[in-house]
Amino acid sequence: MSLESSSAQTINDLFRHAVTREKKGFLNYKRDGAWQAMSARELAEQVRAATMGLYALGVRSGDRVAILSENRVEWTVADFAVLNGGAVDVPIYATQAEKQVGYILQDAGVEVLFISNQKQYDRVREVLTNRTKLRAIISFDKIDTGAIGGRVMPFDEFLNWGRAADQAEPELFDTLSQSVTPDALATLIYTSGTTGEPKGVMLSHRNLTHVIVGNLDRSQVTENDTALSFLPFSHILERATITMLLHARCTIFYAESVDSVPANLLHARPHFMTSVPRLFEKIYAKTLEKAEAGGALKTRLANWSFDIARQYGELASEKKEIPGGLKFKHKIADKLVLSKWRAAMGGRIRLLVSGGAPLARELALIFYGAGLPIYEGYGLTESAPTISVNYPGANRLGSVGKPAGGVEVRIAEDGEILAAGPNIMLGYYNRPEATAEALTTDAEGRVWLHTGDIGHLDKDGFLYITDRKKDLLKTSGGKYIAPQPIENALKRSRFINQVVVIGDNRKFPAALIVPQKDGLK
Repeated sequence: MSLESSSAQTINDLFRHAVTREKKGFLNYKRDGAWQAMSARELAEQVRAATMGLYALGVRSGDRVAILSENRVEWTVADFAVLNGGAVDVPIYATQAEKQVGYILQDAGVEVLFISNQKQYDRVREVLTNRTKLRAIISFDKIDTGAIGGRVMPFDEFLNWGRAADQAEPELFDTLSQSVTPDALATLIYTSGTTGEPKGVMLSHRNLTHVIVGNLDRSQVTENDTALSFLPFSHILERATITMLLHARCTIFYAESVDSVPANLLHARPHFMTSVPRLFEKIYAKTLEKAEAGGALKTRLANWSFDIARQYGELASEKKEIPGGLKFKHKIADKLVLSKWRAAMGGRIRLLVSGGAPLARELALIFYGAGLPIYEGYGLTESAPTISVNYPGANRLGSVGKPAGGVEVRIAEDGEILAAGPNIMLGYYNRPEATAEALTTDAEGRVWLHTGDIGHLDKDGFLYITDRKKDLLKTSGGKYIAPQPIENALKRSRFINQVVVIGDNRKFPAALIVPQKDGLK
């Protein structure tokens, strides 16, 4: 861990370290069909200009600024500009329903909105016209706003406005950035529950910085590494990850979309990538599809190679002795199939991180045995997000790792996972009752987050998730069934896209399946 990391207390501290020295090709993104690069100096200049632009718009400490956009470099600039100015950013999913976008803007009291493009603007135009507190809209791409064009400013014009404000008060940016305290509210992230309106999770600079610094220390990512980012920045996992990668000063590639990840892997050749299990499942299924397209011999060879990888991964991940026969078979499998699989993912993968949903152990074993180790972690938006994580040197497949540094985990009498530490949220915005349900304080003053997940710790301190507390099914015969293991087993089939197990108050469980159309052709 660097001195800068250990002393960082706010996201602004992390950002200053990221841009303190020049780095060419820091952020890489595709625009108009061609890859472009932004240097550390250019990033610092744009964030400074955007911060001053917000100040010129009247945004002050604690004010709410929303970002409604797909992943792009302007998202990153806007995010750090909001935080450096002492304001609070409110990320909104680019796919969020129009009604929920309106609710979030209203509930958070958003005064300025960054929006990506014409398509996004047209989608939410109606809810924007009814938000009287919304004083300005800044569009990353130029858009035709129609009758309410007076409130919309193109991003380039906004940056120029900020540069003029910076020239008028050249010392103000540093004053604003350095006056932000660790306990200041950094972001409001709205989680979509199964019922009711989304709740705004309040995370401080201290919450986020603690997680980011710890994740960087465990991941061992350095400025010599390259990373590919594709998960939405509006999700806490990728939000924390992109800040960690920037702080590490590694070379970052922004994927064009989820569908373009395979092509972007070949172009970027990353050492590091964060993903959700579904992408790993698709990568595996696609590899088997290609083998099947090559005929029966290639199909048998691929299945044999992946089975050898699974057996090898089972022993190697536990650092157990590998029999000579298995070593020999693994060398053959690697030469014929596994090495080609690694090459298809860029050929340099050292660290894959999985979160957001359970990762099937069998799939993790196959990837591990193929030389593509996946390190599974666990957390919630309410924990910023890391509660526990596997990492090089402490990776137990099937678990979600040991509790992260500074985080305490205990299992309640009913099996629920509770977590305490400097990463735990301040609460739900304007939801005191929901906050009281989620957070409890013990006699020693520690605040415990009730995760709603069921799990257990093994003798070595590795955490295992078995199910959601509310998801347990009870048949009419009184038997409790955990649906997740069944769903995970079924989802390993390349013919299945999504699946849900039902059975509450029924004689037996059943599964509703959405087929994978490509696999059925």
